[in-house]
Amino acid sequence: MKPLATQTYFKVQREVNSIEQKDIEYERTLYLYKDKLKTKYREFPSDKVFDMSFREMSSGEGLLFVHTSQGVFSYMVKSDPCEFIDAFKELEQKILQEKE
Repeated sequence: MKPLATQTYFKVQREVNSIEQKDIEYERTLYLYKDKLKTKYREFPSDKVFDMSFREMSSGEGLLFVHTSQGVFSYMVKSDPCEFIDAFKELEQKILQEKE
């Protein structure tokens, strides 16, 4: 199944040993499908995702917040996720219309 929208996000993992501290950055992708939102390690059914919001930080990066029945999950993004959020909101409207 082809995703409706995708959004690149970054995960930073800090590794510390006796000599140094190193930050390793991993590039990952959020996938929005009609029935779910999928990350590398998590999957949320569409009806369990309530909202998405974005907060830009002074560094030019930002945090995409995904509000779910399991809590709020944040994802660091380096590009504006407005198209991804808009795709989610359109999907949310379609799901609401189908329920009526």
